[in-house]
Amino acid sequence: MLELCTLASGSSGNCLLVSSGDTHILVDAGISCRRITTALKAMGLDPKALSAVLVTHEHSDHIAGLATMTKQLAVPVYASRGTGMQLCYRIPFLEEVLHTFTPGERFSLGGVDVESFATPHDAAQSTGYALSAGGKKAAVVTDLGHVTDEVAEGIRGAELLVAEANHDVEWLQSGPYPYSLKSRILGDRGHLSNEAGAQLVCRAVEGGARTVVLAHLSRENNTPQRAYDVVRSALEHRGVRVGQDVRLEVAPRDQTGERYRI
Repeated sequence: MLELCTLASGSSGNCLLVSSGDTHILVDAGISCRRITTALKAMGLDPKALSAVLVTHEHSDHIAGLATMTKQLAVPVYASRGTGMQLCYRIPFLEEVLHTFTPGERFSLGGVDVESFATPHDAAQSTGYALSAGGKKAAVVTDLGHVTDEVAEGIRGAELLVAEANHDVEWLQSGPYPYSLKSRILGDRGHLSNEAGAQLVCRAVEGGARTVVLAHLSRENNTPQRAYDVVRSALEHRGVRVGQDVRLEVAPRDQTGERYRI
């Protein structure tokens, strides 16, 4: 059995926990170490029992608690080589616990098999992850500019997907946002729009996903309801009945989310 829950899912800090048996893995540590350890203890898990932290990329909202956590707990950190190099510039002692790989490589962490795949982003070697145990598979994809063949293949067969749906194209075009932000997102770099996120979700459902959790939402340029509506509309346009064929949820931004089990 795989269990997954978000500890935080806002654009100001991203962190989720994937567990199977005695294996407990964080995907990103984008909130403070104190918030992470408090959340884990509230779930009945000793923070010292963490098996690893998987880092998607080096942006601050994905690694905010990483330095303190690794120094206090010496938890192993896994990241792509490009991301690992950037992390070591910022966290000198990280080399002692860092394990690097090339996107596309697979490895095992305790009872969980991890498949990495490249995600198009303006960060160095940004990576998504598929995690499997006992024939069950979950995938985590965030911060990518568009859906590539590598991403589609990485999420294929996942019963549960945590996906980004972060920016509303219409709001970006008409709203009072900095030109650099508009050009970055509308230029298909860095972050999925709601519409592109819907494409990702549809591909995942075609590949077997039955639970989709939308994350990495921002109060500044999106709302959870807008993201949900766009993704739901895309699914229903393809004949997928939300609530019957697939469960579609929005992760809470600042709190620990529901514990999903597959």
